[in-house]
Amino acid sequence: MKKIGLISDTHGFLDPKIEKYFSGCDEIWHAGDVGNYQVIDDLQKICPIVRCVYGNIDGQEIRKTFPKNLRFNCEEVDVWITHIGGYPNRYSPDVKNEITKNPPKLFICGHSHILKVIFDKKLGTLHINPGAAGKSGFHKVKTIVRFSIDNEVIKDLEVIELGDRV
Repeated sequence: MKKIGLISDTHGFLDPKIEKYFSGCDEIWHAGDVGNYQVIDDLQKICPIVRCVYGNIDGQEIRKTFPKNLRFNCEEVDVWITHIGGYPNRYSPDVKNEITKNPPKLFICGHSHILKVIFDKKLGTLHINPGAAGKSGFHKVKTIVRFSIDNEVIKDLEVIELGDRV
């Protein structure tokens, strides 16, 4: 079983409260718009395994290190992380063809700053957008998500509010 901390849209700011929630995690996944490499360094101090994709605001340092799309297996779950992915019935043109042909069991994206957890019945895919954990953007509350993957089961999903954006 793996415990996962999920974060997105930090835009160069890592709330100190994140350590409290992610310190027991086996892996941290960042769904893009990291902002700067210091965020990654700080996340790796909390948990050495950080998987990340770059987002539309990320510069060359982040883009050279992390891919646009990351697809892998965690336990027995096929996971796809990208920054701009859309939502069930409204997937981004960049992912629509592939997600329809070869849907993952877990699809994660960021970008919108809107926290959503939706099961796509057509594809049999759980979609998670953890919202935004940074200070930049229109969101009012900083959010992250924590969950576990046990063999092929995604469970114990928690939405965590870190407080107001400002």
